[in-house]
This record gives sequence, C-alpha cells and structure tokens, in this order.
Amino acid sequence: MVLSRGWSLFLVGVGVWTWVIWPRFAVAIWNDPRAWSAGTVGAGSPTGFLWVHALLIGASLAIGTTVGVLGVRGWRSTRRRHAAERVADQAR
Repeated sequence: MVLSRGWSLFLVGVGVWTWVIWPRFAVAIWNDPRAWSAGTVGAGSPTGFLWVHALLIGASLAIGTTVGVLGVRGWRSTRRRHAAERVADQAR
C-alpha cells in the first residue's frame, strides 16, 4: 500500500494530536479525587476509575504513536519515490 503525502501528513498530525491531548487528560485524571480511595489526590490506593483511564490513555498513546510512525514512514516513502522519478526523468 502506498500513502499519498496528504494522508501521510494527516497520520502524522493524528499522532502529534494524540501526544498533545492525552498527557493533559492523564494529569486531569490523576488530580481527580475519584482516582484515589481516600478522596484526596495522591492519598490512599488508586481506584478503578484511575486504572480504567490509565488503560485508555496508554492504549490511545500506543495507537497514536503507531499511526504517527506510519505517517512518517509514508511521507519518507513518497519523498524517495519522487526523488527516484526525478532521477529517471533526468536520465531520459
């Protein structure tokens, strides 16, 4: 499968967006009193609320990273392909 430059940039953008949004959400979850059994941030043991959100955040970051890497690889592939086409055109 060959990605166009536009789709490659879109995938890179999704990867960057993921890394901008989810860490901020992680901080908000960490600071939420529902995340801790004592009801005070950082006190007591983590609740299911924290663990479920941590799992969601981790999965989203993994997926976002994968999508971003695919976008970078697609972009680099199109650059190599265009460079090879220019060399072939010059050789004619």
